[in-house]
Amino acid sequence: MTDYLVVSAIAGEARYVPDGLPVLITGVGKTQAAVAMTRALATRDTSDLVVLNVGTTGALRDGLSGIYLPSSVINHDLNADAIRAIGLDPQEELPVDGGDGTVLASGDVFVADPVVRDRLAERAHLVDMEAYGVVYACREFGVPVKVVKHVSDAADDAAFDWPAQVDASAKVLGEWVTEFVRQA
Repeated sequence: MTDYLVVSAIAGEARYVPDGLPVLITGVGKTQAAVAMTRALATRDTSDLVVLNVGTTGALRDGLSGIYLPSSVINHDLNADAIRAIGLDPQEELPVDGGDGTVLASGDVFVADPVVRDRLAERAHLVDMEAYGVVYACREFGVPVKVVKHVSDAADDAAFDWPAQVDASAKVLGEWVTEFVRQA
């Protein structure tokens, strides 16, 4: 039997997760997410575990709305070219099994600047602040992870209204988790 662990940055994003499913709140940003995820995985049996990383996301391209299951996560605020130039692998892009083909840029920068948005849109469809840390930790523990993001804003000036959008996204994410677990 599959065990699920629902992972979100803040409690509001997981507000409508069905009762009985364990929820891990990581805090905001890749570092907090990676540390919280590592602690959770290190203290449990992971043999039948599937992690569901659910949360809000900014759309980097016009016309994107609704739910997405990214196929890869990019660490967007890492100087990957410089790291490669010194002969190291920056591991800036991680694959996520079972995705829908979208690419999620993940970093510690809250994207609300149109210049940053346009630069990121060249490589990705969506942006968040935690998924890379969650996926990286799961990969290191050999635990399957599914990233599920709901567009809450357009990663522009409207992103500062994000707190007012979280509840609407959380409802959609809760419905998705309910249906996914029911069908599994």
